[in-house]
Amino acid sequence: MNLKSNEPFWLLKNGIMKSYPSLRENLDCDILVIGGGITGSLIAHQCVKDGLKTILIDKREIANGSSSATTAMLQYEVDKPLYQLNEIIGAKGAEKCFWACHDAIDKLEQVCKDVNSKAGFRKKKSLYFAARKKDVSWLQKEYQSRKQAGFDVSWLDAQDIIKKYDLEHTYGGILSTQGASVDAFMLVHEILDFNVKKGLQVFDKTALQTVKYGKKYNECTLSTGATIRAKKNIYCVGYESQSMVKEKFVNLISTYAVVSEIDEQIANKYKDLLIWNTADPYIYIRTTDDHRMLIGGEDEKFRDPARRDALLNKKEIKLVKSYHRIKPKTDFNVDFVWAGTFGETKDSLPYIGEHKDFPHSYFVLGFGGNGITFSVTGMEMVSLWMEGKQHPLSRYFAFGR
Repeated sequence: MNLKSNEPFWLLKNGIMKSYPSLRENLDCDILVIGGGITGSLIAHQCVKDGLKTILIDKREIANGSSSATTAMLQYEVDKPLYQLNEIIGAKGAEKCFWACHDAIDKLEQVCKDVNSKAGFRKKKSLYFAARKKDVSWLQKEYQSRKQAGFDVSWLDAQDIIKKYDLEHTYGGILSTQGASVDAFMLVHEILDFNVKKGLQVFDKTALQTVKYGKKYNECTLSTGATIRAKKNIYCVGYESQSMVKEKFVNLISTYAVVSEIDEQIANKYKDLLIWNTADPYIYIRTTDDHRMLIGGEDEKFRDPARRDALLNKKEIKLVKSYHRIKPKTDFNVDFVWAGTFGETKDSLPYIGEHKDFPHSYFVLGFGGNGITFSVTGMEMVSLWMEGKQHPLSRYFAFGR
């Protein structure tokens, strides 16, 4: 499946950061991580830290799937509002999920420090504003739910937002102190390079074809003809897991993004803020670490890459129009435009855990707008799983829930 299209900004900006060989010999390991994106790199990082002999494979070039196309808005909010998630899984579980994403941002910051990252990780505030007047009532309900759960939030009315952030056509919103952004493509390469020096083995252009699940190990046959005997498999394959798992558990959505030319004056004004709204689908705005503005959204149900990409020009025009609606006096000169595909679940939560059809295996599938922060939580869950323990969120992220 083609996961991105046209010109993903970070792929072009960074170029070929690191090349890895395909696997041509038979190997043994404790952990085989399948998937070389941000999720796979974080899980491999944890496994190496835990002293496990780890191999990571990817059928593409490393980080050339969705990690090159993600806009990497790091937020503690999941795509389902807290007050609605309360009704679905209960207040206790919903608040745990939100707090896990909240804490994951700080934990990812520590990972960036540990690997001496230059990927532009930056802590930011987050403004979630009402796109329509009728959204104000439920957004205020969401504000009260978050405040009651202990999150550091404040309510801004429309005039507050104009005065503080010079954004128009808003009807009030929630300002949160926790958020961040990063260049996920670069971070993947940094994490893997750090861990290769500690013994991690990485192979690209190496697809997993078949797995024979045994009592003591899984025998994995690869597209290169080589085999890997692994005590445990960890699948970090995102929404491509839908071709592996029998039941229907995720819907595919295409999202679009445009990045402006460099404009230091406007980018510096918003460098410490993430912006998103209550529209359906919502739009989101952030800066890049090289002083550009990025706006994304205009989501569509995924059909096929050709039909998705045929909408690029139309979506570019709509996104720029959305930008000018809230920033009418500001230029937005488009430099890059692309589309990416992501997975969406009914409750906006990931699938992280074991599956009955895959012995000695674990899935870490972070879906929706919180894929990266869910993957950080997945690091802890994998570490506990290897010790035969359960994470407090296991029941909420489980298959068959």
